[in-house]
Amino acid sequence: MLLKDADKVVKLLKKQGLTISTAESCTGGLLSGAITAVSGSSDVFNAGIVTYSNDAKMKYLGVKEETLRKYGAVSKETAYEMSMGIKEANGADIGVGITGIAGPTGGTDEKPVGLVYIGVNGVVTKNIFSGEREDVRLKAVVKALNMVSDFVENNH
Repeated sequence: MLLKDADKVVKLLKKQGLTISTAESCTGGLLSGAITAVSGSSDVFNAGIVTYSNDAKMKYLGVKEETLRKYGAVSKETAYEMSMGIKEANGADIGVGITGIAGPTGGTDEKPVGLVYIGVNGVVTKNIFSGEREDVRLKAVVKALNMVSDFVENNH
């Protein structure tokens, strides 16, 4: 499923002449890996970065310290800034930002394990994925790929 979704994204991007860059936290590069597993992805994939720490989010993506302080790393606002930051930093047509809590630790009542925010060019979804750590991460990548497909199909 993952490679099928990634293949669809690469074909859509090629067809439209678009490029993509990714900024990942809880998925740890799985989205970039899925896209680059597709032959010919070098035509559309600009860059991918894993920004696990808040410092890295600020340094490489331009996420504001105030955003992290006020809303936290796992938030709609941070996913928005990650997606826009990676897009601008790499001159990509599409920027994807993923931040969340894959578990099994780190969750709270307010932000449970499985909570993942995904931003595509600033359009952010809040998701609660079930399962073990790897399940949450894979589900987040599939959701991100589907969001990119929907974005391209509906905006180009």
